[in-house]
Amino acid sequence: MTSDLENWKTLAADSKAWPFEEARKILKRLEASGRSDVLFETGYGPSGLPHIGTFGEVARTSMVRQALETLSPDVKTRLICFSDDMDGLRKVPDNVPNADMLAAYLEKPLTRVPDPFETHDSFGAHNNARLQAFLDRFEFDYEFASATDYYTSGRMDETLLKILGNYEAVTGIILPTLGEERRKTYSPFLPICPTSGKVLMVPLTARDETAGTISYTHPESGEDITTSVTGGACKLQWKADWAMRWVALDVDYEMAGKDLIESVTLSSKICRAIGGSPPEGFNYELFLDENGEKISKSRGNGLTIEEWLNYAAPESLSLYMFQSPRKAKRLHFDVIPKNVDDYLTFLNKFPSQTPEEQLTNPVWHIHGGKPPAGDLPVSFALLLNLVSVSNADNKNVLWGFIKNYAPEASPEMLPMLDAMADYAVAYYHDFVKPAKSYRNPDETEKQAMISLRDKLNNLSDDLDAEEIQTEVYAIGKTYFEDNLRDWFKALYEVLLGQSQGPRFGSFIAVYGLERTVELINQALNGDLTAD
Repeated sequence: MTSDLENWKTLAADSKAWPFEEARKILKRLEASGRSDVLFETGYGPSGLPHIGTFGEVARTSMVRQALETLSPDVKTRLICFSDDMDGLRKVPDNVPNADMLAAYLEKPLTRVPDPFETHDSFGAHNNARLQAFLDRFEFDYEFASATDYYTSGRMDETLLKILGNYEAVTGIILPTLGEERRKTYSPFLPICPTSGKVLMVPLTARDETAGTISYTHPESGEDITTSVTGGACKLQWKADWAMRWVALDVDYEMAGKDLIESVTLSSKICRAIGGSPPEGFNYELFLDENGEKISKSRGNGLTIEEWLNYAAPESLSLYMFQSPRKAKRLHFDVIPKNVDDYLTFLNKFPSQTPEEQLTNPVWHIHGGKPPAGDLPVSFALLLNLVSVSNADNKNVLWGFIKNYAPEASPEMLPMLDAMADYAVAYYHDFVKPAKSYRNPDETEKQAMISLRDKLNNLSDDLDAEEIQTEVYAIGKTYFEDNLRDWFKALYEVLLGQSQGPRFGSFIAVYGLERTVELINQALNGDLTAD
């Protein structure tokens, strides 16, 4: 089976994987424009720290970029991560040092606000550095762009003058979306006060398209001020700013959350009004918390990227982002184990798949078409259960079980499994252990477990997991013919103190026949519920 670039290119033309579907939209755009280069963009508000949504947008955009490069290797692509660091500081954050100092800088551009951490020239520079460190951590291929740099350097000047020259058309698009009072004072231009340095939200008293200036009355002094719209003397309100950026940079593709669909529509109209072509895009669904409610940074009801990475590798998070991006998904701690094992399943399938199937396999998109070797001897769910029965405080205990099951395995040979063992210990102690609740078996369950114990006592040590699973299944059929789910649920609840787990035959094979017999005896004697 070949993975030759031309072969991938041919197959990708018909692939139904969503990154390829998005890439084909971009190719149509290129055909219409006659261009041979593509600019991808993601946006970031640097008033706070990068979060899991930032990762998701950059990861998904990178997957589309990779798909495009596969479909059309001659196309030159770039990804700009744009920081809106010229926005005014709206409020003092709760989680920064020297917070009192920041109160004097409200409404000033973030790049003109001192850094409360005292590590950078400004608060904006500090958060920009964090963003870049965050993106670098995941080895994204991107160019960083600062709104302050782009405004003050003149890179936006031509397009800012287009906004001014089409002022009536631009405001005609925006005003119908505003309330009555806001319509009276709205302007897409936000001048930077020459004395205070604040970003001012003021109505205009005059415009001069020829001179490239706007006039306004200072809200505090009452002074009539005329200022240029170029050179960083003004910035734009964000919806107009978004459209301006698309035109100024010639952006071809930008994703946005479902909550911004109306904003995308509005900015697209503005983009056309000033002679531009809105980028292709993709609206992804938002994340939900454990109760099915929309995740909000201010409410803190979500899962941070740091929290995810405490318990699982980045690849599992990439899989979460790849899967069903247009479907609202729960983002809570209990989704982590499934995503880890789903990732391993996809990884294990990859070598035996046809090239067509490989292109729809998430690991192709996660690893740039070159996923690592998988084929680990145990799953993450199984590791969690091994931690559970052994109450392990470190991964060395787990490796004892693994080596008995797969003597050739070692941390050096299988670094992915070694890392998983660490994650399993951490996840178990933080989330599984506090919720464990053993129960005693009922009479039917008791008799079934006695039968299982006796069977295991007479099994050969060289039986594999599937053979053991067959025996477990057969006993279940004897006692739970109507509902085998009840049999396996009983095993997990009585022996492991939880409602679900991995294939029980696999658990026995790794944990060991003798240890499992002892575990059953403990359960039958009531030892597991004694506490």
